[in-house]
Amino acid sequence: MTAAVGSMLRQWRSQRSMSQLDLAYEVGVSPKHLSFVETGKSTPSAGLIEALSVRLEIPLRERNALLLAAGHAPRYSEQSLDAAAMVRVRASLQRVLDAHHPFPGLALDRAWNVVVANESARTLAAMLPPHLTGPPFNLFRASLHPDGFARITANFDIWASYLLTTLRRLVGVTGDPRLIGLEHEVAAYPTVSDLDQRGVPRGAPEPDLLVPFSIRVGDDVLSFFTTLTTFGSPRDITLEEMTIELFYPADEVTERAVARRHR
Repeated sequence: MTAAVGSMLRQWRSQRSMSQLDLAYEVGVSPKHLSFVETGKSTPSAGLIEALSVRLEIPLRERNALLLAAGHAPRYSEQSLDAAAMVRVRASLQRVLDAHHPFPGLALDRAWNVVVANESARTLAAMLPPHLTGPPFNLFRASLHPDGFARITANFDIWASYLLTTLRRLVGVTGDPRLIGLEHEVAAYPTVSDLDQRGVPRGAPEPDLLVPFSIRVGDDVLSFFTTLTTFGSPRDITLEEMTIELFYPADEVTERAVARRHR
């Protein structure tokens, strides 16, 4: 068990490109002690695991795994949004998303599965075939699959490149097997498999400030930029892994078209 936690910590340190010496000094332990921890000769205290996790930016889910591997009790809860303790949180999420109507708003879990959505987002989702709407309704899958939003995304190469970069970053930060599997899945989509070879099409306009999500809806091309928001200082895994994504009109054409559709 001690060897397992040492190996896990060493893997996280390597993933963050930190030397054993630098990490030891930054958390206030001797390099010899950290070496003993990583090789399984010493069992780290819960406090040391927390200090190392903070410095290595290890997510709460993986911190619990480290604590268990070292023989300690997990510190962080993981409650469903349907749990009684989450009633206020879920209601607040829904209010934020509903207030954003008529523009789409979503709450996503770590793997970018949609857990809460407003009416505008549900209207967009209704444009997809059933096999892409879940459960779970995964935004990476729905956006990149050839039967999904990819078929109506006007700037697919640029938007897909942004999504793939985001997915790869999430894989790097978390090491989550679900995300690794999702990365392999979408890489095999024909819409994605040759994206690196195609690159950004010649003559494609560079976005002025933000990468837009531009889709064809009827005779309109609706263009949105998005914001991503997370909870501050969460102590629950569900809340730490949740992201709120709000879509805003990127131009006057989109703003007018959305307003016209919701009169």
